[in-house]
This record gives sequence, structure tokens and C-alpha cells, in this order.
Amino acid sequence: MSKKIIKIEDLKREFVMGTETVHALRGISFDINEGDFVTIMGSSGSGKSTVLNILGCLDQPTSGIYEIDGVKVKDLSRNELATIRNEKIGFIFQSYNLLARTSAIENVELPLVYNSKVSSKERRKRAISALEKVGLSDRLDHTPAQLSGGQQQRVAIARSLVNNPVMILADEATGNLDTRTSYEIMSLFQELNQQQGITITFVTHETDIAAFSNRTIVLKDGDIIQDYKNHNIQSVADELAKLPKQDDEL
Repeated sequence: MSKKIIKIEDLKREFVMGTETVHALRGISFDINEGDFVTIMGSSGSGKSTVLNILGCLDQPTSGIYEIDGVKVKDLSRNELATIRNEKIGFIFQSYNLLARTSAIENVELPLVYNSKVSSKERRKRAISALEKVGLSDRLDHTPAQLSGGQQQRVAIARSLVNNPVMILADEATGNLDTRTSYEIMSLFQELNQQQGITITFVTHETDIAAFSNRTIVLKDGDIIQDYKNHNIQSVADELAKLPKQDDEL
């Protein structure tokens, strides 16, 4: 049996706006197992951003259970939540969130700077390894300004891998990229999942992305309206091969 990475049970999140209570999540339940590639979908206002923030320990539910890698998140202190974020979750954002005047390798090293168990030598070694995994071994000293959008997102993916997290949490990670570059990044996600067994939770509103994952959860008005396994996972590499070639490919 696969190890359970995420356990969500009867999770509710309410926000008080003036005299009104907004029910962002209305008691949702789901698990994510080790090695899963899950797409969480929904239109604006569906609750997917709220789920993302709770999964990433950036927000706490009003009620219900959230466990990550066997750790109950409820009642953890701010410092304990920061440790969970740093050691168990690899974040990838739509806007890359790289430091502008900092090289690729230094950007990737950042999460390890706060980990006292990792020496500077080990930090450098892990950062180089992560950049090799995403195909950027020849761009270690380049700053974000010297990299294309797709390459910047690869640096962000390498940074998310460097701490050996139990799960990668991606927020609209292809939203700022053109179709070809978006598929190249998705191909990398699929490779990391299928060949290295990395657990990925991908939050998006792009319907074509779901075809590349092995499970899709669809939210609407704070409820899960669909949760299904994809028995016909499409190969991103195959879809990429069908696209017209570009002169300035990654």
C-alpha cells in the first residue's frame, strides 16, 4: 500500500466579511498518496486557492483535519508551520519568485540556507543536482534576467526539489508561459512524477493540464464535485512532439 502523504477530512474554511460569513470550503475530504500526481481544478471562487493555502500551511482551516506526512497541522505554532513548509513542501508559483540579482544556483540553495542540518558544501551539491534534474546544468551562474521564462520556471522547480520534500505544491505553474514552454514544463513534472516517484499536487484552471496527471479533483463553491482517477494519462512528450517547432526553443 502507498504511504498517505495528505489526509484531509471534513475540512471547512469560513471567512467573516462584515456581517456575512463566506463558506470558502464546506467540509471537503480527500487523501493524496505517495507518488500521486493530482490536479486540483476549479473556476474563480471555487475554493481551490483556499485549499492551496491550507495544503501549503499558509492558512489554517476553521474546522476539520489536515495531516501532512503524518503530522497534524492543527495547533502547530508559527515556527512549527514554517518548518513544515521548509522541510516537507516544495512550492512552485506562477510568477517564479526568484531573486533578481541572484544566480540560478544561489536561488536554488535558498531553502537550505535555513536548514541548520545541511552544510554549505552539501547545500551546493544538492543545488547542482537539482538543477541537473531540470536540465539546467549549463546555467548555474545565470541570473533570472539571463534566462527565458521556461528556464526561470525550471530554476523554481529545482528550488522546490532541493529539500527533498514529501510533496511538490504547484500554483498555476504554467500560467505565465506560452503553449510550447508550458508543455515542456509539464513534461518535466510528468518525468519527475513517473521516473522519480515525486508526489505532485498541481492547482490550475487549465483543463488540458488534467489529462497529464493521474487524478483530478474538481471544486465548485467550496465543495468537491468530482474526484476521479485518470486511466488514460496522456504523455506530455507526445503532445509536445505534435506542436510546431520554434527557432528559440528552450
